Amino acid sequence: MPPRVPRRVELPPREALHAGATQVLVVGGGPAGLGAALGASNAGAEVVLVERYGFLGGNATAALVMPLMSFHNEVKQAVPGDTARLLPPDHGEGEPVVGGVLWMLLDRLVRTGAAIRPSLETGYTVPFDPELFKLVAYELLEYHEVRTLLHAFASDVLSMPDRARAVFETKSGPLVMDADVIVDCTGDGDIAAAAGAAYEIGRPEDGWTQPMTLMFRMVRFDHDTFTAYTRAHPDQWRGVHGLWDLVRAATDAGELDLPREDMLFFATPNTGEVAVNSTRVTEVLGTSVWDLTRAEFTAHRQMAQIARFLRDRVPGFADSYVVQSGVQVGVRETRRILGDYQLTGEDVLTARAFDDAIARGAYPVDIHNPSGRGTTLKRLPRGKSYDIPLRCLLPHGLDRILVAGRCMSGDHVAHSSYRVMPISMATGQAAGVCAALAATRRRRPRDIPASAVQRELRAQGASLR
Repeated sequence: MPPRVPRRVELPPREALHAGATQVLVVGGGPAGLGAALGASNAGAEVVLVERYGFLGGNATAALVMPLMSFHNEVKQAVPGDTARLLPPDHGEGEPVVGGVLWMLLDRLVRTGAAIRPSLETGYTVPFDPELFKLVAYELLEYHEVRTLLHAFASDVLSMPDRARAVFETKSGPLVMDADVIVDCTGDGDIAAAAGAAYEIGRPEDGWTQPMTLMFRMVRFDHDTFTAYTRAHPDQWRGVHGLWDLVRAATDAGELDLPREDMLFFATPNTGEVAVNSTRVTEVLGTSVWDLTRAEFTAHRQMAQIARFLRDRVPGFADSYVVQSGVQVGVRETRRILGDYQLTGEDVLTARAFDDAIARGAYPVDIHNPSGRGTTLKRLPRGKSYDIPLRCLLPHGLDRILVAGRCMSGDHVAHSSYRVMPISMATGQAAGVCAALAATRRRRPRDIPASAVQRELRAQGASLR
């Protein structure tokens, strides 16, 4: 249960440094924010991106959420092959449904050796190196003339007659920045919520969100030994997860105490390295500082258990160790801002099309149990994708703020699909384009025709129907 809410106290008035003004202000430098900044800049707007950390990438780098998950629709089932390749389960031949700035990022990552291009061999995921990801993100923003401010946490937004003013907390004291349009890419919808937008959190029956996960990287992993084990025990490894019997034995022996039943690994571009996605912290809210603190303690204890378990019980990990964990625990779900339209799970699973579509997705409904073991996975019809309408990016009742990424308007089920990073980047690009058109035409984002946004997105290489 959340702690008792402390009594509130009045703070004295304060002054802030005025840091300037811009046409489009993007708050958050994760995949959605990168998409928004590049989309807005390429649409002709002056853009400033502000990020809370000292680096870019959001969950890709801060929480080590790697790889980029598949953004392809499966058009033909693959021939069963080697099950020990650390590939997603049931992968088949597919076609990309996300284009645009995502491919700007991927091309640079691949050219620098920081990522492996998506293909059938990778299950259409994109293994990447998180440290090189940061550098590539810097280069992209510089090349596209996006001004960037790091180490600035967005704490409030103020309404002005013809602009919006965001407030940031920094080591230089509080500062404010004015913008014609703000794109909220904070993941948690911090800016939209501060401006008074309505939102939902969690599943409708109890409000619990998908669990948090601390991801980490292990090195000195012997892939050949692990492959030999999985070939000898085909019932124990499927795609990227498994080891059910070993997990059960370790749990019965008191070596593991996890609210999940298996292990989940992903390959990286680096030899002898594996990314581990196996911690799970349930019944915590990412908008509560108390819950986040508890989640960090719990997740790090689980990480230590998992590392010992892998070394002691799993062939291929005898000499391995944890080389890096996320800067913070990975948060899957918090606020979902209510927009002019709310995408539903039915929209996703029936591959619904919309006239005002600005992005597409094909990732399955993927709900990690908010209160225990198990994961719900439901796939779209083969060869199909769903549309995301522009209305999902327009917070109901707000005029100068758009949202993108996992905080956009959708229900709990739909969110479990569109929350992944490639789709977040696509909705970010669309929000950035809409913001740029609104700023340069001196109109509200809501007054920009969807056809104009679609036209500019297609010019930027985005994938629409």
